[in-house]
Amino acid sequence: MGSRERKRVERRKRKRRSTERHADAIVDEITAEPSESFQERIARRSEERNAEARAKLEPLAAGERPRAVAVSAVVSVVLALIFTASTVIAATGSIEIRDDEPQPFPLLLVAAVLWLMAWGLWKARYWAVLGFQMVLLLVILSTTLGLVQVSTIPEAVATLLLLAGAATLFYFMIRAMARIQMPDRPGS
Repeated sequence: MGSRERKRVERRKRKRRSTERHADAIVDEITAEPSESFQERIARRSEERNAEARAKLEPLAAGERPRAVAVSAVVSVVLALIFTASTVIAATGSIEIRDDEPQPFPLLLVAAVLWLMAWGLWKARYWAVLGFQMVLLLVILSTTLGLVQVSTIPEAVATLLLLAGAATLFYFMIRAMARIQMPDRPGS
């Protein structure tokens, strides 16, 4: 059998399987409860998939923290150290940026928030993980916008590395957040 004939046979098989799948989907729709609308069916299927994903997750043991959360705590400590040092430098008044002295109070505020976030991440607190994801999201957005004005190759590489690192950490923290699970509201 020639290569053309073989390709033709493979195409026919694929087409037949596609038609069979489509027919199965139509049969499923026909046999579905008539009282269930399209949106209700989609919502039910989505909830079934969500329940299946939740069943696969294991809650954290006492004192356990996911690796992504531990890495985030270390990153938060490094950023807090940088902002703390910047606060000290700004308070001494020994540096000028574009002919202007930086104000120490905003730097101190950011440093304090980062220290608090580092503590919360190390303790695997939901609010800290959510807050750090917000910081990562802001980093992702700002580096993406920063790519527009890069002028050298090293700037582009550094910006892309920062973007890739922040996006990767953000992605892995999603599953960690699901394992930490938001506590119930008081009184509910």
